Amino acid sequence: MLSLLSVSFYSQEKKQFYDVASVLQNMIPDGKPSSWGLIHQSSGKDAVLKSSSADKTYTSQSSGFNIGIAEEGEFYYIVYSAGGKTEYITDLAGLKKFAGKVDNIHDAAVFAASEGYIIDENFRDVAGNYYEDASDYYLDLGKLTSTECPYQKKYFTLRVSKSTGNISVVKDNGPYIELYNKKCTNNPRLLKLEKKEEPKDEPKKPARSTKRR
Repeated sequence: MLSLLSVSFYSQEKKQFYDVASVLQNMIPDGKPSSWGLIHQSSGKDAVLKSSSADKTYTSQSSGFNIGIAEEGEFYYIVYSAGGKTEYITDLAGLKKFAGKVDNIHDAAVFAASEGYIIDENFRDVAGNYYEDASDYYLDLGKLTSTECPYQKKYFTLRVSKSTGNISVVKDNGPYIELYNKKCTNNPRLLKLEKKEEPKDEPKKPARSTKRR
């Protein structure tokens, strides 16, 4: 009985994703391309993270995909060889198709990313971890839910089926980041200050009585 409890507890122990690059590098692509490479571009400069014969004469791409929090001008793309042709993947739909099915946790993260979820490397304890059981992967991932006032990121617990790749939301865990700038009229702190600074109505002075003599 004790050993069964230990196995059950261990199977649900959460592990953190190391980083976005390692997730992409450890995907298992469907269709068995003859070779494939992963390129990271930042500020117009390419860095080959996973090398293969396909990326020896590749053409640098001007756009790509992200499955995490990225700086402006930062993205990934994949170059691969299939049927004697060099092909490129520059969007999330193409990335999911390239993975094809859920062979491991990295593929599961890619499937989730295709629906707008992200691995937040700065908050992996809430939005970048996972555990698994015999039939499903469970991922805690972030999602940008508002770029308006306030800027907001929430995190969710997702279930990804190992057999079908279907994704379902197990739990909405709420926001883990909310940022209000000075222009946000709904900033609760600003509203409190405005309320505090409202001038109080001065008591009216009693009118002087003018009695005729």
